[in-house]
This record gives sequence, C-alpha cells and structure tokens, in this order.
Amino acid sequence: MDSTTLENPIILDDKSHKMVQTLINASHRKLLQLEKVVDWEQGIDFSKPPKLEETGWLYGTEYWERMTPEQRTESLWLETARDVSYFIWLEQALPELYVGYVNKFHAQLEPDVREYLMIFSREEIMHTLMFRRYLKAANLEMWSHPENIPQFSSFERQLPDLHPVYGILWNFLIEWFAEMNSIYQTQHDVIDPLTRTMFREHHLEEVRHIAFAKNVVENYYRQAPAADTARLSEFFRKGYVFLLEEYTYMPEIARFASFDYPIQPGDHEAIRKVRYSEHNQKLNAARFAEITDWCRQYGIVD
Repeated sequence: MDSTTLENPIILDDKSHKMVQTLINASHRKLLQLEKVVDWEQGIDFSKPPKLEETGWLYGTEYWERMTPEQRTESLWLETARDVSYFIWLEQALPELYVGYVNKFHAQLEPDVREYLMIFSREEIMHTLMFRRYLKAANLEMWSHPENIPQFSSFERQLPDLHPVYGILWNFLIEWFAEMNSIYQTQHDVIDPLTRTMFREHHLEEVRHIAFAKNVVENYYRQAPAADTARLSEFFRKGYVFLLEEYTYMPEIARFASFDYPIQPGDHEAIRKVRYSEHNQKLNAARFAEITDWCRQYGIVD
C-alpha cells in the first residue's frame, strides 16, 4: 500500500464531507422497497423491447442484417439478461469489499465515510434481490460470473491488498459504465414499462454511490503524492479498455441463443469487428462520453 494509507485511507475535504452527509440523508429518506419498486403483478410486456434496438450489440453490422426480427428481439432480451446478471455479480461482491474496508480501517475512517460504506452495502444487497426477481419474471438465465473473464478476475484479485481507493475507483468505473449504458438504452416510451421503471429506480440509488466514489477518488488525486496517483491511473488504463469492450459486446451470448448465433465465442476477429464497428464507436462516444472525459482528465485515457 502507498504512504497515504498509514493514517486515514479516505481523506475528504470539507465540501466532500458535506456531500457525504447529503447522500446519507437521502439514503435514509428513501429506501428501495423490493415489493414496491415495480408492479411485479403487472408483469413484463413482451410485445415491447427491453432496450432500444439501435443499442443492440450487432446493430449496424452485417450480422444484424442476417438475423430475423424474432432473432433480433431475442438478442435484445439476452443482452438485457447480461446487464442484469452483471449488476447481480457486482453488487454481491462489493458489500464484501466495502465492509472489509470498514473492518480493516475502522479506527481511521471518518464516521460519515464509515456510515456511507455500510449504507452502500445495504442498498447493493437489495438491488441483487430485485434483479434476481426480474430475471425470473422475464424467464431469463443468469450469465456466468465475471471471474471467468481473465481481465476481470486479474483486477478483482488484486484489490483487497491495494489502497482502498483502487477498489473504490474500480467500483466507480464499473457502476458508471453500467448506469450510463442502462439509462441510455431503457428510458424511452417504447420500452417495456417494468424494465424501464426498474432501471430508473435502480439508477436513483446508484447515482449516490457514483457520487460518493467520484468524490473519494478526486480527493485522492488532489492530495496523494504524484507517484501514487500516476500508479493509480496506469493501473486502470487497461481496466477502462476492458470495460468499454465488454459493454459493447460479450461473446457468451452465443451460449444462450435459441438459434445459430452469427458469432461464436472463439471467433476473435468477428468479435473485434463488432466491438469496433462504426456504429458501436458512435454509440460508445455518445453513451460513455462523460466517463471518457473524466478518465482523460486523470490520465486513465490518453
């Protein structure tokens, strides 16, 4: 760990402490209630898509043109299952990481920071229950644990032994990517109402988590030695690229499709072709613009 861990691993300025208090108060005022977050009895309207067609992974490529309308619709649902599955895997893992920080640095952490880490963990557990119920309602399968993706597991295994800002920044980037993606593609009248509402309600809590992590990381960049911040940025350069690629296309979709999916998991040339298609380049520039600008500001993106 670097030198800034020795006293207080999460140092915030006065403005950021006030922000954390605001986040705590907002969390206590409105808790996500599993039975009330959406109208589960209403069910899902499968005559409407779960996301915009133009956000489909193969949209704008020759592979999309080869698929029937039914296959395209199925692909959109499978892609939504991936998004939901990854929310579940992430939000089951993060409470363990954050509560670990509370236990390890209990005496050093400021009370408001310690409290928010616990609030964060509580809310994430509730999100996993909501998303699991959604998969059941939509009759969708859970995708594989991200630990099966080498780039993901290599990052995850290192976090507990690094300065807490590494874990908080990794969480920040994953959640920010996930939220920008889900809101961009679901908050439209043409989308199934239950799906649209669920992602919106989830977003209302996640924006607090993102704001907390963003402030922690930005305070670190302002206060830590230049050598420490340079190491942090370098560590996450590959992480940024990995997240961008995985949110653009995931090869595992071929395993779930009921039809002969046009790209098989081992076809690396086709996968790269899709990830860097002209349409997906424009799509990523639009939905992830804020993330890219922030990462460029801190040297994570050139």
